[in-house]
Formats: sequence, structure tokens, C-alpha cells
Amino acid sequence: MSDGATEHLDVLIVGAGLSGIDAAYHVSKAFPGRSYALLEARGALGGTWDLFRYPGIRSDSDMYTLGFSWKPWLGKKSIADGPDILAYLQEAAAENGIDQHIRYHHKVVRADFSTAEARWTVTVERGGVDGSVETVRLTADFLFSTSGYYSYEEGYTPDFEGVEEFTGRVIHPQEWPEDLDYAGKRIVVIGSGATAVTLIPALAESGAGHVTMLQRTPSYVISQPGSDPLSYKMLTRLPTRIAAPLVRARYIATRTWFYEFCQARPELARKILRKGVERQLPDDVSFDEHFKPPYNPWDQRLCAVPHGDLFKALRRHTVDVVTDHIDRFTSNGILLKSGRELEADIIVTATGLNLLAFGGASLAVDGRDVALPDTMAFKGAMLSDIPNFAFIVGYTNASWTLKADLVCQYVVRVMQHMASTGTSIVVPRRDPSVAEEPFLDFAAGYVLRSVDQFPKQGSVEPWRLRMNYFRDLKVFGASADDPALEYSSPVRERARA
Repeated sequence: MSDGATEHLDVLIVGAGLSGIDAAYHVSKAFPGRSYALLEARGALGGTWDLFRYPGIRSDSDMYTLGFSWKPWLGKKSIADGPDILAYLQEAAAENGIDQHIRYHHKVVRADFSTAEARWTVTVERGGVDGSVETVRLTADFLFSTSGYYSYEEGYTPDFEGVEEFTGRVIHPQEWPEDLDYAGKRIVVIGSGATAVTLIPALAESGAGHVTMLQRTPSYVISQPGSDPLSYKMLTRLPTRIAAPLVRARYIATRTWFYEFCQARPELARKILRKGVERQLPDDVSFDEHFKPPYNPWDQRLCAVPHGDLFKALRRHTVDVVTDHIDRFTSNGILLKSGRELEADIIVTATGLNLLAFGGASLAVDGRDVALPDTMAFKGAMLSDIPNFAFIVGYTNASWTLKADLVCQYVVRVMQHMASTGTSIVVPRRDPSVAEEPFLDFAAGYVLRSVDQFPKQGSVEPWRLRMNYFRDLKVFGASADDPALEYSSPVRERARA
């Protein structure tokens, strides 16, 4: 342990990505006199948008809702690429002094709450410039986890038979090498999700010899504009305080309507999505074989391609798509179950993520370790029987930031209620009659592999995790004095006794 007294902070935020910056803004504006810090395990802010460096990295959420409500996105692009998003986050942090509160190379490994002291003791591995690591401890009144739900250490790659025989390079997009020369190379990208449909046209456009998308199961792919002239015109001609909320509301409404429509009328939604893809495919690419998923729209996330760039690459024949199962890797590429061999110089495994709750940190309350699957999420933002703790998990069917903003605003109101009532502890208490359900009701492979390691959600509000912003406006707009929240002040009560 490092020498000296343990440092105490009023609020400790874990993660300096989009959610962490959002949380820091709301906490600092609501409580300008309180101390806070953001602990970031990596050496830069930005989270996802600093980690991923593969060609074409972008968001498939529009920037008018992915951007913060308190810092409207004013750029021309409605679908922005990774470097633009990272620059936006850096600017947001700098403008509000948040960057001065970030402590880099601070990885939280454990957090212990003491009811008697009404505070967390947080164990941190702190990295030095020389590569050394020391263990330090901090204490905090409130712990806010904003580290998302997937591992930054490595992406998910299945155990492919024969992979050691392949003489080329095998790369996961999460670990894209900066020095990779793929000019003129044959590339096979395994996957059909958001990463694959982003990466493939970018590789083809930037010099790859030929790119093949190898998928086991098709995904829903929808083309959308990469810019929005109407919104940009509103933002440049009207005062920002008027235009920004209008543009944001328009995007929220249309995206929410489309999701609810897909849920209510899946067969009609299938037909509409099919027509949108068929008119962009070349004659030699079969829709039924390559773009017809066996599930309903939004059972998994839809893959958006700005300006139809994937379809343009298919029409230019710089990209092709193969739907088949992998038998094994060979020295020259991949042998498929059909007997066909795909030759490749580089194979990219865009096969998903590994989920990791709260950055892998373990939690304990009064000396007892917390088993996350035994807890239930209150409003998808706090955990049953875990005091003075909140977290952010964004929407799977809309912009992450929309949910982050709601959670931050609610957590601030909970803290304000604690201040006004003189209480030092808040803890959700679950109703035993509420039935348990999986935390993420989403059929994506990366969710199904790990959802049993996460907290549960309940069958009814406020334990139900909604994926609808307008419903959540009511849920998070409710009083902080919720019957499910238990407020107390053990320190003050002990002093009186």
C-alpha cells in the first residue's frame, strides 16, 4: 500500500468514457462544492471511441442523440466517425473542467461499503509511467460505475479449429494494429453485425484487394443518410437553445416509433426492410440467402450503413458476401462446411464482445461479497441491497446517451434528497414478490453468452428495464422518495445514541 492518509472524495466515478463524462457534468453542476474524481483504467478519455481504431469506426446512432443534451452536436454529419466523436468528448470534458478530475491508469478492482461509516473503500491498481503498478485506496460517499458492460481487455473470438495453421494474420477489430498493411490483400471478415458492416466497406474503399463478409446468420441491414441537411440548417439558422432540443426530439420520436412499429408489426417491418435492401443489391447477390435473418426486426440490433456504403461496395464487386458455416481454418484461409475454401491473407474476427459487469470490480457490503446475479436492478440504474451505488447501461435500441442522461439526472435527484433529509445512505430494497428476468432481454450472441453473470431485472416497474425513452421519462421523472428506496443515516443515529 502507498504511504499516507487515505484520500476521501464525495463522489467517485469509474470510467471516463461517454457515460463518465456525462455523470461528471451532472454531479459537478448540481453539487459544485463537492469533490469528485473519474478513475480511468486506460491512459485516455473516450472509452469505446478511444479504444476502437479499426478502419471506418463510427457510431450507428445519430449524433443528435448520441451527443449530450447539455452540449448539442453541431456538426454536419448525423452519423459521425470515431475520431470526430472522440474530439467531441475531449472538447466536452475540457469545456467543463472535467478533464482535470480524471485520474488515468487507475483500475478499480474492489469496492467495500461500510454501513457504519456510510462510505465506500475502493481498492485501485494505479499504473506508473515506468510500467509499475501500486495498490492504493480511496474512500467515497457515493460510487458511480460508468464503465459500460463489456471487457476492454479483449474481444470475443470463438475457438476455430486449425487457426494455428493459417499462414496469414488473424485480427480482432478490438485489437486492430496501427501498422497493418492490407493494401491489395485478400481479407475475410467473419461476422455480420455492426462492426462487420462498418469495417468491410471501409477496407474495400481504402485499398484492400478484395473483402469477403463471411456470416453464419444474416443480420438486418438498413441504409440511412450520413448527414441531415434539414437538421443542420435548423442548427445553423436558429438559436442553438431552440434548434437543438427540436432536432433531438425529432430523432428520438422517429427512432422510438420505428422500434415500436417493428415490435408490434414484425411481418410488415420485415417487408419494408426487405424492399429497402433489395433495391440496392446487385442482381448476383441473393437477398434470401444473405440478407434474410431468421428472427424478427429488433430481436437483435439493426445494422445501419450510412449512404448504403456496404451495398455500393457489393455493386462494385470489391466486396462479396458468403453465408455458410466454418469447418476449420487452413493454411490458405477458411474451409466451409459446404466444402468451399475462402482464400485469405488476413482474417478479421468481427465475432463480438466479451461482457464484463462494472469493469470486473468486485463489490462487498459490510464484509460480505456481492453476487451480482442475486441482485435486482432498480430502474436499471441502482442495485438492490447495494447502498450508495449507481451505474449506467444505455439502450440497445437507441442512443446510449439518452439513457445515460436520464440516469444521471435521477441519481443527482437522489443525492439532493439525501442532502435535504440529512441522510447518508440510500439503498434499493426489492419486493420479494417481483419475478426475476434476465437483465438484458436481447438475443445477441454476446448477451446470451454472459447475461447469467449480471444482475436481474424485475417483471414490473421500477424493477423493469425499459428500452423506450418516452416510458423512461416517466420512470426517471418520478420522485426520488420512492417506496423502494430506503434512506437512513447510521452515523447520525449512532451519535445520538
